[in-house]
Amino acid sequence: MDVLQELPAELPVSRACDALGVSRATLYRHTALPVPPTPRTSTPLRRLSAQERDEIVRVLHAPEFVDQPPREIFATLLSMGIYLASVRTMYRVLAELGESKERRGGHVQHAHKMPQLEATAPNQVWTWDITKVHGPARGVFYFVFVILDLFSRYVVGWLVAETENAMLATHLIGETIKRHDITPGSLTIHSDRGAPMTSGSMTQLLANLWVEQSLSRPRVSNDNPFVESHFKTAKYQPDYPERFSSMTHVRGWFEELFAWHNEHHHHQGLALFTPAEVFHGRVATVAAKRHAALDVAFLAHPERFVHGRPLVELPPARVHINLPEPHPTGEAAPATKPPLPS
Repeated sequence: MDVLQELPAELPVSRACDALGVSRATLYRHTALPVPPTPRTSTPLRRLSAQERDEIVRVLHAPEFVDQPPREIFATLLSMGIYLASVRTMYRVLAELGESKERRGGHVQHAHKMPQLEATAPNQVWTWDITKVHGPARGVFYFVFVILDLFSRYVVGWLVAETENAMLATHLIGETIKRHDITPGSLTIHSDRGAPMTSGSMTQLLANLWVEQSLSRPRVSNDNPFVESHFKTAKYQPDYPERFSSMTHVRGWFEELFAWHNEHHHHQGLALFTPAEVFHGRVATVAAKRHAALDVAFLAHPERFVHGRPLVELPPARVHINLPEPHPTGEAAPATKPPLPS
């Protein structure tokens, strides 16, 4: 730009700009002198006086208007034959006071505590939930209530119903606690915040039985992951019906499923032991048989085991929700190798 400004007067500006690849508009924009702002010499005619502003603030803070938006206040005053200021002016005055946000008292969002649960043996923590399954026609559903032992993933109680209500849930929880002879004060029951879970009858039942109630945070499915995973296991079975024809059909199918799951499903989260083996304390017996089989295989072909003598993994000694893992592996292993058979 300095070169263009120093050109001889007889050289056309357009030719110089073309030679340098600069438009004339760019040249004029950079060489034009800035126009100084015109100083304001008088008070704007539309500015509110101090008395008018104080009156608007007084009306906005009046008991009958303190929780109303400016549009409502403007219309109410105008219907009374009173005009103080425009709606926009009222908003501007509120903004100057730092009161331009919602003036009405809304719903208070409570900070729910993250549930933290740990089980080191069966019948310490139960988790439960309700899932819908499709009925014979569109819009028809059946409801499956499932209670799962956290430590062993054993289904300790379940029922099928045509409705989802607190009475059925309370009956199921009470009967399951009675059937498993739970010692008062030794059990925690965890669930989400559905209506049956937070009903007064459920809360009262658990209080009467000295059972601690634990609830997930709203809209946080990871706070109850074991039951959600169990429902996925059920609905991904190869023979899971697209629709159930009746309550009898639902009960029959889930009865077979839960029997298989408890007694025959080698659960990945349990080091391929079944829930029943963990729940009923048969892990040591089954682990001994697995050790013996692996030892025989190792003695017969040690070259096939490149990492040395194989060990049998045991189920976790600690199962938790929302607690940190104490060990990188997350699972307990035998402290020492049993002696090889002679």
